Amino acid sequence: MSNHVVLTGDRPTGCLHLGHYVGSLKNRISLQEKYDCFIMVADIQALSDNFDNPKKLAENITEVCKDYLSVGIDPQKCTIFIQSLVPELFELSTYYLNLISVSRLERNPTVKSELKQKSFSSSITAGFLAYPVSQTADITAFKGTLIPVGEDQLPLIEITNEIVRKFNKTYNTDVLLEAAPVLGKVQRLVGIDGKAKASKSLNNAIFLSDSSELIRQKIHSMYTDPSHIKVSDPGKVKGNVVFDYLDAFFDDKNELDSLKLQYKKGGLGDSVLKSILNDNLQNFLKPIREKRDSISDKVVFNILYEGSKIARKVAKETLSQVKDAMGLVYKYD
Repeated sequence: MSNHVVLTGDRPTGCLHLGHYVGSLKNRISLQEKYDCFIMVADIQALSDNFDNPKKLAENITEVCKDYLSVGIDPQKCTIFIQSLVPELFELSTYYLNLISVSRLERNPTVKSELKQKSFSSSITAGFLAYPVSQTADITAFKGTLIPVGEDQLPLIEITNEIVRKFNKTYNTDVLLEAAPVLGKVQRLVGIDGKAKASKSLNNAIFLSDSSELIRQKIHSMYTDPSHIKVSDPGKVKGNVVFDYLDAFFDDKNELDSLKLQYKKGGLGDSVLKSILNDNLQNFLKPIREKRDSISDKVVFNILYEGSKIARKVAKETLSQVKDAMGLVYKYD
């Protein structure tokens, strides 16, 4: 194993979808073979915009973990844990909050984009504004140096490294490590409506747990080229959601290039194109869905419980180092 440590995770706001797979999950499967990996179910972070519905998060924790296991994430190679079961993370967050300004958090483009997407009013909660600080605590607690993210999450890594540098300089230490992003080959998968990236909250995604019939229906509804009315009409590949998904999941790139050429010239209908994608995704998702269905809640709870114990032990050691660097070590006779 390399000296690098991977820290990644997901908010338990719902089951995971194909956008998660191409953006992060696929990366994690290969990373677990090379590095120490910590995968966090980020329930506390999810509370920042779901504070009025914590039951939703609790119910989805096992579902997210089942998605992990079904695609090939191995709990023998990764530590899978629940964020709220590692209280050391919250203490680290408190220390880090003193190292960054409110104005810096407000300039974060990732937060700005999420505020717009979620239609928040001007009364943004402190918890939501400061969740990048919590994320910094998550990364640094495990000495994470490689962070699988989408392109839209890069500003969050910048904030993490700013806090790391400020901490090390302020307290004359090197206890905290800077992190580097690991981008997937497909950094973003568009939603089936073609209007935004695939998202749980926008309900415009194909989920790993979707039934075969639901997958077929979603593919049938995909946005293509509105000017491609007749089969003989030339069609546009760019902005065509079906081709976006074929680019991500169709293995035979030579055949895909031929399909694109045929579509551009005219002679390839949308229904045939969607049928090709349906066959492709059905073959890809069937074994994932079958494996997922075979995983019991009891197995998931055991994995999360044992993983959280390991994660807490590691985080406790980092917290001890942080407090020592700050001089927050009190000894009494």
